[in-house]
Amino acid sequence: MTEAGGETGSRVSVVVITHNRREELLRTLGRLAELPERPPVFVVDNASADGTAETVARVHPWVRLLRAERNLGAVGRNVAVERVTTPYVAFCDDDSWWEPGSLARAADLLDARPRLAAVTARIVVEPGGREDPIVAELRDSPVPGPEWLPGPALGSFLAAATVLRTDAFREAGGFSPRLWLGGEEELLATDLMVRGWWLAYAGELTVHHAPSAVRDATARREDGLRNTLWFGWLRRPLPAALRRTWRLARTVPRDAAS
Repeated sequence: MTEAGGETGSRVSVVVITHNRREELLRTLGRLAELPERPPVFVVDNASADGTAETVARVHPWVRLLRAERNLGAVGRNVAVERVTTPYVAFCDDDSWWEPGSLARAADLLDARPRLAAVTARIVVEPGGREDPIVAELRDSPVPGPEWLPGPALGSFLAAATVLRTDAFREAGGFSPRLWLGGEEELLATDLMVRGWWLAYAGELTVHHAPSAVRDATARREDGLRNTLWFGWLRRPLPAALRRTWRLARTVPRDAAS
């Protein structure tokens, strides 16, 4: 792993992982460069073959660039968080970016609530600015929580729309290398909660997402299904793991990915 770049004074750092999405990443970095919070930005290039790292180093020399020798998936975020010195870390993907002011507001929410590990933002899909359907699920989360939370308690989170307490992330061990990518958040969320941390949705925060056209939807779905099952068998009691496996077997589409 090689790295370059520096960081500024801020309460929140931003970590972006990328693989062969140079143009989309450049757009995201342009957006992040305009944020009034001026967060330190870490980019982990997961062994791209399209010149991503070289272009970022040339066009955005202010970015702290980490070059992985192989595609680490979500574990690339762990590598960056090892180097973060701010109390909070925000994740975003190479096809998403934070709305101006949201990182500062997230830091305020976390500052005021010492047992809150993470706040997940409202997601707006671009172009068009429509609200992502997942937001309704976050807003209507049935998870019970204390009144001091800034919004509904969550049982998991969406990495690309979440600001986490850096120490809590490290304490829980970050993202598991077993899961690689695709639903990798659920395992970490559980490991945070069993340590006494809370997760919450905060609708006053906003992330914009312009879904990449350069993605293997089938492979991502395969990884997501695998990780859903794997999480159940890693962390759930046997009866619950069996029920979840049976429910998935009955409800997933009958196709090659399943």
